Amino acid sequence: MPHSTAAVTADDLDLAVRLAVAALREAPPEAWDGKAGSLEWDCWETVEHLSDDLFAYAAQLAPRTPPMDGEVPFVWESRRSGGPANAVHADRSAGPAGLLQVLDACGGMLSAVVRRTAPDVRAHHVFGASDAEGFAAMGIVETLVHMHDLAEGLGLSWEPPADVCARVLGRLFPGAPQDTDPWPTLLWATGRGDLPGHPRVTSWRWYGSPRG
Repeated sequence: MPHSTAAVTADDLDLAVRLAVAALREAPPEAWDGKAGSLEWDCWETVEHLSDDLFAYAAQLAPRTPPMDGEVPFVWESRRSGGPANAVHADRSAGPAGLLQVLDACGGMLSAVVRRTAPDVRAHHVFGASDAEGFAAMGIVETLVHMHDLAEGLGLSWEPPADVCARVLGRLFPGAPQDTDPWPTLLWATGRGDLPGHPRVTSWRWYGSPRG
């Protein structure tokens, strides 16, 4: 399946987060303190980081006049040396169910903001100003690839829908191969996998500039 030129939507984001939460509900309770794939964070911290990504993208788009020169100044801080610097932290006393509710809530915030943001609105991102579709696509990539990390750490199976992968590849990774399966291609593009006939990616970014 080649890259898709179809728009990435809030519905795509809702689906990605819903599938992620459903998969994570199957995690063994004792596995949350283990490392998430190749990351230096444990699985609990990785879900907090993913939640924080979704929250931060919603925060960038939500002001009446979104910032174009930096991030909305929430306080991002790590709870331990080497841990992710987040504005969002889950209450550990709420357990894994509470953690997944935080993830679900942050995904809902981003999809709601994407739905209400006009197509001509732009907001700052470190890789360049983007629009609501771009931020939705970024949130989906964060969800899909961090779920890959989490699935390795938690012993879960994870393969997201190929059509969603194709749409976010078309939106954010225009230089990625067109003749390979979308999910392995997305993992390759984000430095998480090998793709036959293509050198391993060791440094990567996406391109969130609005279409056209």
